Amino acid sequence: MNEQIGKWFIVGGILLLLAGIILLYFKNAFSWFGNLPGDIKIQKENSSFFFPLTSMLLISLVLNLILWIIRWIKNH
Repeated sequence: MNEQIGKWFIVGGILLLLAGIILLYFKNAFSWFGNLPGDIKIQKENSSFFFPLTSMLLISLVLNLILWIIRWIKNH
């Protein structure tokens, strides 16, 4: 049990490292993210509010699809 948890932590760390490298070296590749239609931005003189609703829905959809594929592969 503890060995599996350790392996998942290693895989998660590698995925975070890869995501960080991609975001560091390919800054303009994801410039559209956070600027999708449906992302709420309110800016006033002394304050601003940003709620990336569409971006969060897109992340949720992609993560659910990935998890569904992993479960499907694991069961077959």
